[in-house]
Amino acid sequence: MERRKPKAVFMAFGTKGDVYPLAAIAAAFARDQKQYDVMLITHSAHESLSTHLAEKHVQYCPVSSPPVLCADQNNDTEGKAESSFFLQKKKVTRDLRQECYALIERIFGDGPGLDGDLIVINFFALEGWSLAESFCVRCIVAAPYVVPYSAPATFESQFQIELPLLYKYLIDAPSGKVCWKDVIHWMWPLFTENWGSWRNDVLHLSPCPFTDPVTGIPTWHDRPQSPLVMYGFSKEVVECPEYWPSKVLVCGFWFLPIEWQFTCKKCRKISLHDSSDDLCPSHLELQNFIKTTPIFIGLSSIGSMGFLKNPYAFICVLQTVLSTTNYRFILFTARYEPLESIVRTIAAEASFEQKKWSDDCVPLCNGRLLCFSGSVPYGWLFPKCAAVIHHGGSGTTAAALQAGTPQVVCPFILDQFYWAERMHWLGVSPEPLSRNHLLPDKNDNTSIHEAARVLSLAIHDALSSTVKARAAEIAERILLECSTTWWQCSGRLITKNAILQKDQVKVYFFY
Repeated sequence: MERRKPKAVFMAFGTKGDVYPLAAIAAAFARDQKQYDVMLITHSAHESLSTHLAEKHVQYCPVSSPPVLCADQNNDTEGKAESSFFLQKKKVTRDLRQECYALIERIFGDGPGLDGDLIVINFFALEGWSLAESFCVRCIVAAPYVVPYSAPATFESQFQIELPLLYKYLIDAPSGKVCWKDVIHWMWPLFTENWGSWRNDVLHLSPCPFTDPVTGIPTWHDRPQSPLVMYGFSKEVVECPEYWPSKVLVCGFWFLPIEWQFTCKKCRKISLHDSSDDLCPSHLELQNFIKTTPIFIGLSSIGSMGFLKNPYAFICVLQTVLSTTNYRFILFTARYEPLESIVRTIAAEASFEQKKWSDDCVPLCNGRLLCFSGSVPYGWLFPKCAAVIHHGGSGTTAAALQAGTPQVVCPFILDQFYWAERMHWLGVSPEPLSRNHLLPDKNDNTSIHEAARVLSLAIHDALSSTVKARAAEIAERILLECSTTWWQCSGRLITKNAILQKDQVKVYFFY
């Protein structure tokens, strides 16, 4: 039977900060564009999204691949670890692409496509670009961060030598058509062998995009439109250079619906029906602790990525800082079991009274360090904190900026380094920390005390009047940008129509 409704597939891979914003956009799209069937393809590890998505009539389509892949730390030699990681990555990539192909074939292979069909991908779901080409579906890129990788320095010169006709094709492209700016900005990985063999052998496409699969000659007769790239950050924070493609749309920061950010169902229910800042009775002590204006520490998925090799040393660093200052810390453990196990062990050895605390709260250091395994909205928490110590994830960075709270950033991977440097350049944080100044590999006294010394200095600098004033100024500018660009719906979700020339697609933003 010929289908009557167009389909919108959102494909997002990576950790929570990479996936949740696109999931929220998918939910908003489904709510407003009821003529669409809407699906989200992501990792099975994000299954907690399925309930929220089902409420908005978005079909959750899981793939079995993990959000992150960590090198095996148990191999005896570095060479063995690298070899094992390479083989594991190759298998995971092969399985992921096979599952993605099967899902897209099931979704779009049921008959002739409709003009409104589309696939929205993030930068870790580049499979979606080639799959969209294979099934003749429009593809849009949406990401809450800048491109987390850049082309090698020799990429353009090598491209020009090996593919001179295609290089000319892209350089001479008419306005509005795909051009070299698109390639060098984000599409360049699609021209590597990593994608070429899959496109050719499995999808039966040309190994090189925009070329004929038989002759390899550029498709001069059928130039595609320049793909739309939507960025979820503020122009007040990120400079948008002229060398970016013309179809880059900077939307402002994307923030998740409040109800998606509570792990406690009772707290979530209160937030939806009560305008106060109260938590549920089970988390009264957590609420009282936050009233003391603690310093937030959260590393999100850094543990699961394999960077938190010595949780005990990390806790020792925090304990050492507390022993020489009057700070109070609230640590979000992100339910990383090795870290939580250490916390429980230390708590069991301490004599501090814990009977009044909820199951997901463990106090240490005579109640001055609170370890919380759940989650509450950053937009609610950060304005109540003296500073935010974090890994430089795009979502955490945006929430701290919106709250006007000083930051201390310790980046580990990809775009986190960009955000760390950017926050320092904006004046809302001191210089970025090196990872060993927050997560030392060794727990000897020298390593612990040096890390604690550097962390204490960074916090001291972040709490200076200059940084506080700058953070407040940036927050006001972001708020002004939001109030003049979007309108608020029930205090949670904001949507705005965007006319995208030929692509009559609605774009959704969150505040």
